[in-house]
Amino acid sequence: MLTLDAFEEAAAKVKEVTQETKLIESPYFSEISRNRVFFKPENMQRTGAYKVRGAYYKISTLAGEERAHGLIPASAGNHAQGVAYAAQHYGVKATIVMPTTTPLIKVERTKALGADVVLAGNVYDEAYEHALKLAEENSYTFIHPFNDLGVATGQGTIAMEIVQELPLVDYILVPIGGGGLATGVSTLAKLLNPHIRVIGVEPSGAACMKASLEAGHVVKLPRANTIADGTAVLEPGDKIFPYIQENLDDIITVDDDELIAAFLDMVENHKNSGLLTVAALRHLDFQGKKVVSILSGGNMDVITMSSVVQHGLIQRDRIFTVSVLLPDRPGELVRVAQVIADNKGNVIRLDHNQFVTTNRQAAVELRVTIEAFGTDHKQQIVKALEGEGFRPKLINAHL
Repeated sequence: MLTLDAFEEAAAKVKEVTQETKLIESPYFSEISRNRVFFKPENMQRTGAYKVRGAYYKISTLAGEERAHGLIPASAGNHAQGVAYAAQHYGVKATIVMPTTTPLIKVERTKALGADVVLAGNVYDEAYEHALKLAEENSYTFIHPFNDLGVATGQGTIAMEIVQELPLVDYILVPIGGGGLATGVSTLAKLLNPHIRVIGVEPSGAACMKASLEAGHVVKLPRANTIADGTAVLEPGDKIFPYIQENLDDIITVDDDELIAAFLDMVENHKNSGLLTVAALRHLDFQGKKVVSILSGGNMDVITMSSVVQHGLIQRDRIFTVSVLLPDRPGELVRVAQVIADNKGNVIRLDHNQFVTTNRQAAVELRVTIEAFGTDHKQQIVKALEGEGFRPKLINAHL
């Protein structure tokens, strides 16, 4: 069972490997949500995520023989690094099974911590099945990323640190994948202060916990599709589900478009990363409360990150593309560029297609990708082009 004594033991134990992640107050998100918003930056842990807490505490509770057999988890990245780090600390072997779709940076970081990596399956659940098979064949000790009360206890130590630093916290927002973090945080929060409300946050494309709570039992989704790959879980843990039912006050689901906007907000306003709980701040239906948003991980690979930023800029009309048809004669390109410049637009890409029609004298196509300040500025530039006799056509922007 998840007891206060176990949480206190775990809190002392995880201090051996965790970095102090002090709360960061956010004036920007406080103003948007009309609450006092604080971030718990677990993405600043040595492994880039909170997962090292649960992995380390769980491994500390194993018998020496269990550790000596070697450890094996299945993970899309964060739990993998947590187990690898903890195994290295204890001097034991770790074999990590990761989906074949895992970004290379996560694979390399896990190997750098001394673990062997096996790639299997396209999603976590397929990697999980392969890890169980290897565990049985080699007598490895399996370390589940979320469906384990010991792991959940370690993750819950985050709640103790939040309450110690902000005793009068009203709400804690916690990301949900399989539910281990939410189980530990919500259970300990209620043990420390029953008045604290804990809200889980799931991506709409992988909302297995919301579906399970609505059904009253664990539900397995047919598929999961979200940019928040660390929470792309089809089925929550059955061992931890009763604790979620008892201690979680609500669940907010957020779409990928909202996650993209949240990431852009964090990068521009905090020079930090964060997705699920940051996006959820725009969904809060209360005001004037002290809210802690747990930033659970910061291991997004650079290619995904650049794609998210690009889509976020397009989504907010900070980047847009127009197509104009021009007669093929000298000076026409300069005219278009001058209109954009006069209206403080910044050209970041030009494509000139002379073969849009068979009659080049009638028309050639100019595609211009422009940086703007937002929707109003974009509309200003488009109207200015129209005012000069051009007929700009908005098309899907791309870089």
